[in-house]
Amino acid sequence: MKSKFCFALSAITVLTSLALSTSAHAQSQGSWLVRGGIMQLAPQVNSGNLSAPSLAGAQTSVGNSTQIAGGVTYMLSNSVAIDLPLALPFKHNLYGAGSIAGVGKIGDTKAIPATVMVQYRFGEAGALFRPYLGLGVTYAKFDSEHSTAVLTGLTGGTPQSPTSLSIQSKFATTMQFGGSYKIDERWFVDAAITKTPLKTRNTLSSGQTLDIALNPIGISLGVGMRY
Repeated sequence: MKSKFCFALSAITVLTSLALSTSAHAQSQGSWLVRGGIMQLAPQVNSGNLSAPSLAGAQTSVGNSTQIAGGVTYMLSNSVAIDLPLALPFKHNLYGAGSIAGVGKIGDTKAIPATVMVQYRFGEAGALFRPYLGLGVTYAKFDSEHSTAVLTGLTGGTPQSPTSLSIQSKFATTMQFGGSYKIDERWFVDAAITKTPLKTRNTLSSGQTLDIALNPIGISLGVGMRY
C-alpha cells in the first residue's frame, strides 16, 4: 500500500511539474501559435486626379472591408517570431470623390494581401499578456475588378463598350503593433493593428490612369491555440 501511495504521489508531482513548465513556456522557442477571427481593412485614401480627358479633379475613394481572418506564428526564440497572417479576399467598393463626389459607386475589387511578418514579443514566454511589434512585407494582389455604368458614363464609354478597370498589384512594407492575452495553458486572445503604406495605379480601358495612395490600416481580433 505504501509503495502504491508513493508511486501515486510521484506521478502527481511529475504531472504538476509538467503543467507548471508548460505554463511558464506558453510562447517559448519552438511553439506554434494558430489563431482565427476577423479583420477589417480600412484604406486611408489620398487620391490623385484622373488623367485627361476627364472632368478636372475627378478622384476616387475606397470603402472598408471586413473578412474572416487568422494566422500562424512560429516562435524562433522566446521573443522573436515569424508570423503569417491569413484571410479570405477583401472586397472593396470604389466611389467617386473630388469633383465627382456624390456619383456613387464606380467599381469594386478584391484585395488579397499576402504578408510575412517578423515580430518581437516583450515579456517572459509564460507572461499573461505579451505586447509585440512587427515589421514585414506585403504583396497586395488586386483581382476581379468591376466597373459600373456610372464610371462608363463619366469616361465616355457606352453600354455596348463599357469602361473597364484594372488596379496594379504592388509590394509594400507593413508595420504592426499587437498583444496576446493568455486565457489558459493553450488558449489565448490576440489583437493587432497594422499599417501598410501602399501606392498603386488604376488604369481604365479608355487609357486614363489615376494614381492613389491606399495606406490601409488593418484591425484584427482572434482566438488562438498554442501547439
